[in-house]
Amino acid sequence: MMRSLTFVFAVIFALPLWAGERAVAPGQGTLAKAIAGAAPGDVLILEPGSHLGAIVIDRPLTLTGTPEAIIDGAGDGTVVTIDASDVTITNLTVTGSGLNSEDTDSGIKILRKADRALVENNRVLGNLHGIDVHGGHDAMVRGNTIEGTRNPRMNDRGNGIYVWNSPGTVVENNSVRWGRDGIFSNASRKGTYRGNLFRDLRFAVHYMYTNDSEVSGNVSIGNHLGYAIMFSNKVVVKDNLSLSDRSHGVMLNFANNADVSGNLVRGGADRCTFIYNAHKNLIYDNRFEGCNIGIHFTAGSERNVLTNNAFLGNRTQVKYVGTRDIEWSFEGRGNYWSDHSSFDLGGDGIADSAFRPNDLMDHILWSQPAAALLTGAPVVQLIRWAQSSFPATLPGGVVDSAPLMIAPTIDVPTQYLAMEAEAATRWNESEPDDFDINDLSSH
Repeated sequence: MMRSLTFVFAVIFALPLWAGERAVAPGQGTLAKAIAGAAPGDVLILEPGSHLGAIVIDRPLTLTGTPEAIIDGAGDGTVVTIDASDVTITNLTVTGSGLNSEDTDSGIKILRKADRALVENNRVLGNLHGIDVHGGHDAMVRGNTIEGTRNPRMNDRGNGIYVWNSPGTVVENNSVRWGRDGIFSNASRKGTYRGNLFRDLRFAVHYMYTNDSEVSGNVSIGNHLGYAIMFSNKVVVKDNLSLSDRSHGVMLNFANNADVSGNLVRGGADRCTFIYNAHKNLIYDNRFEGCNIGIHFTAGSERNVLTNNAFLGNRTQVKYVGTRDIEWSFEGRGNYWSDHSSFDLGGDGIADSAFRPNDLMDHILWSQPAAALLTGAPVVQLIRWAQSSFPATLPGGVVDSAPLMIAPTIDVPTQYLAMEAEAATRWNESEPDDFDINDLSSH
């Protein structure tokens, strides 16, 4: 009994003395009037129906209701602007933003100094940007369903969740579909983006100048690119799935000191992983499967550690053009290669022979694509046999001195298998597409 009374008193004293609940009827401008008349800490319960007109929340409030309670901006500007700390928006539908990209029109926008905002379990539908965390610290964006616009030009759409200069933001367990990028994080730090589902987008997660943060446990299905970490430092990218993404699964572009582990990329991407001018990254326990290129290293990427990864059934396991050997094993443990025929007489799980995924003909084909016409010629087969028999004739490139005999496995939850299969059937060369993954200026 005493413990129950203690809990009740703790709850009472944790709430502002002036807090109260107020019902808000639907209609034109009724919600804006309710906000203007509310005291800090009040809870506004929106009744089902359309609450018309954009609103600005300028004091600590909670807006809640049911998904049938719709805040509709009628196509003009941002629908809900949060301009005060400790605001909560939960269990509502937010729709009808404008389409002005210069003003980042959004369903919900969290402004600078609007710290500790909680945006949870809402439906944010058909806005240019879904939720824009624009300067507020320690925001929580959780459990929302976000569906963007479906403009035929992907680069003219907005982002599901846009995080700009907002340290401490947590984005978790959201479902984001259509629009441009699922999460676009720019000039921020110390964010955590986990457990989200991304479908039918340009990038699932797009980092620019975002440091000391984490991307973990997310699922990317049928996007152009899964996880693009660009111009960022000390990012953890772990336990993510990239299923039937079209161009890349994971990209590290001018990204340094990253921890990339436990990720699965499979389903026909052009490159499972692309490493461009990225240094001192740990890449381990990943599975790269069924891509045109398993991993592409270029632009002088150095001092990266690759170990305990699996490369399975990629048309080209590795594309690396270099004049010196680079070792892809660490402390006596390398990677699994589905095209490496070897034995393990010692029974320690390590192959008895080293593996080189590329030879001289690969280098020729990369620099002179027309030479592909000669791939089946006897002279080409003779060169490859000679190089496999006399390794001293091989050019510089990747060497795995301790290949694994068993591939690391990563399971895909059954609820994503049908989505993966559907996305795989959609990708074909005849689809209209205004996005060029190699045009870095479009990022």
